[in-house]
Amino acid sequence: MNVSLVNASAAMNANARWQEVISENLSASAVPGFRRQQVSFETVQAGVMSQQATAQHWAMPKVANSTSFEPGAMQPSGNPMHVAIEGSGFFEVQLADGSRAYTRDGSFQMNNQGNLVTKEGYLVQGDSGPIQLDRNNSQPITISPRGQISQGAETRGQLKLVSFGEPQRLTPITGGLFMANAPGLLPETVREPAVRQGFLEGANTSPVAEMANLITAMRGFEANQKIVQLNDERMGRAISELGNPN
Repeated sequence: MNVSLVNASAAMNANARWQEVISENLSASAVPGFRRQQVSFETVQAGVMSQQATAQHWAMPKVANSTSFEPGAMQPSGNPMHVAIEGSGFFEVQLADGSRAYTRDGSFQMNNQGNLVTKEGYLVQGDSGPIQLDRNNSQPITISPRGQISQGAETRGQLKLVSFGEPQRLTPITGGLFMANAPGLLPETVREPAVRQGFLEGANTSPVAEMANLITAMRGFEANQKIVQLNDERMGRAISELGNPN
């Protein structure tokens, strides 16, 4: 087996996966609360066992991706329905199929039924279920630093913030949402939540940094592509010469 050819092909696959992750980060860089996907390059041992049970090993590149939960920058929006989380934690929302998801995106609004919902229309959860507002109440909506929602002097609910002991095990889905699908991964209610009304948390990814990573990934792909081409030409010459004794 041509080890250099196999290694170069594996490296091309790893760099191609890195480019996909970068593209996802770039496309979601304007989504409030988005959490950047990051990649790490590892090696796995491969080899062929001989009849004498001795191994000849070599390392093959492998890429693994994970989610970065570093906080994003606080950005004032001027909208009283917008909320940003200070510190760790997630808002809990109910998806259309009834399942629960978790997000840092606090760009909330009121729907036609008076429910507090995300921009996708998912119900925002409070301590006692979905938060219900009064569309006929013209009093201003206020959200306390602890997440209590009021319309004028009337309390309408308490935002439910949850945390996870191992947030890296959360499954990212579209729009900066996560689901807790991993076995044993359960949400815990944040006892002392801290939020800021009229603010949104920006994505924790930088388009400039992602573009720099994209250039690096493309160059790595092209370098290994050249190695594959050189090995292919070398094997072609070897076959041609060995097949022609004259």
